[in-house]
Amino acid sequence: MRKNTLSLSTYTAAFTDQGQGAPLIFLHGFLGSSDCWHRIIPELQIAYRCLALDLLGFGGSSKPRLRYNIWHQVEFLQQFIQTLDLQNFHLVGHSYGGWTAAAYSLASTGLGWTSQGWSSFTPISTSIPPPTSLNLIAPAGIRDDSFASRYTYMKPLLWETPLVDWGLKLIAPMARVVNQQSAFQKVFQARQELLRQPVAKSFLVDRWRPEDAIDTVDQYLQQLQIPTQVIAGQQDTTIPLWHCQTYAEKIATSTINVIPNAAHDLIQTHSFEIVRIINRFLEQFQNRVAG
Repeated sequence: MRKNTLSLSTYTAAFTDQGQGAPLIFLHGFLGSSDCWHRIIPELQIAYRCLALDLLGFGGSSKPRLRYNIWHQVEFLQQFIQTLDLQNFHLVGHSYGGWTAAAYSLASTGLGWTSQGWSSFTPISTSIPPPTSLNLIAPAGIRDDSFASRYTYMKPLLWETPLVDWGLKLIAPMARVVNQQSAFQKVFQARQELLRQPVAKSFLVDRWRPEDAIDTVDQYLQQLQIPTQVIAGQQDTTIPLWHCQTYAEKIATSTINVIPNAAHDLIQTHSFEIVRIINRFLEQFQNRVAG
């Protein structure tokens, strides 16, 4: 898919734009880009205008050196929507993109933030148009104090030294001997992405302690009144099922679909089923509006 670029007030956004109809804005996950939606969009662009955005710090979008939090993505998404003058749009987010979609939706209710976290006493200075609906696929953004321990093994991949790369080259032949090429390839790709994407490094370096998670959304989800569908993978170990259930329980206007045998890469492995679920949700929503 050919990518377009768009100059925003501060940064440049890279995105794809295909199809016609009501706008669906797709937000990718951690270590990803708009390319992650290549199995989903061709099936939905028949009926919808599908815009897949490279979030700030990812893909072809600007990559500023920041201490990243979710509000950087909220502001980036708001500027993208405003610049294209998108109306009556729907948000579809996977993992980190789902967190971004939920945080954006909270900001659209008038909830602001400070350096200490979300704040109802600090309203945002600009108007943020709410999405018409939300599709949250294995959404991140729920505080989980086990996060740091789950990702401690990745610390060496953050070291900016050629010693790490030399070590990986030495390990590669052994991985083939013990039939662990797939696992090695995942580690190697993670190393490359962590060096390329400042958001990834910032989130891992700056969030080793539970108290660093000041921008999670679980405490405020009850404020959302937007029609929401949560899609979860039953075998997902990256975003455990209880995270998705938290979204579904706290958003009164939500439903949840759990896909058996699906892991965190479900937008690749279960794309047909996800397209079917999203289509059904949007059709039901449009029928309610028309009725």
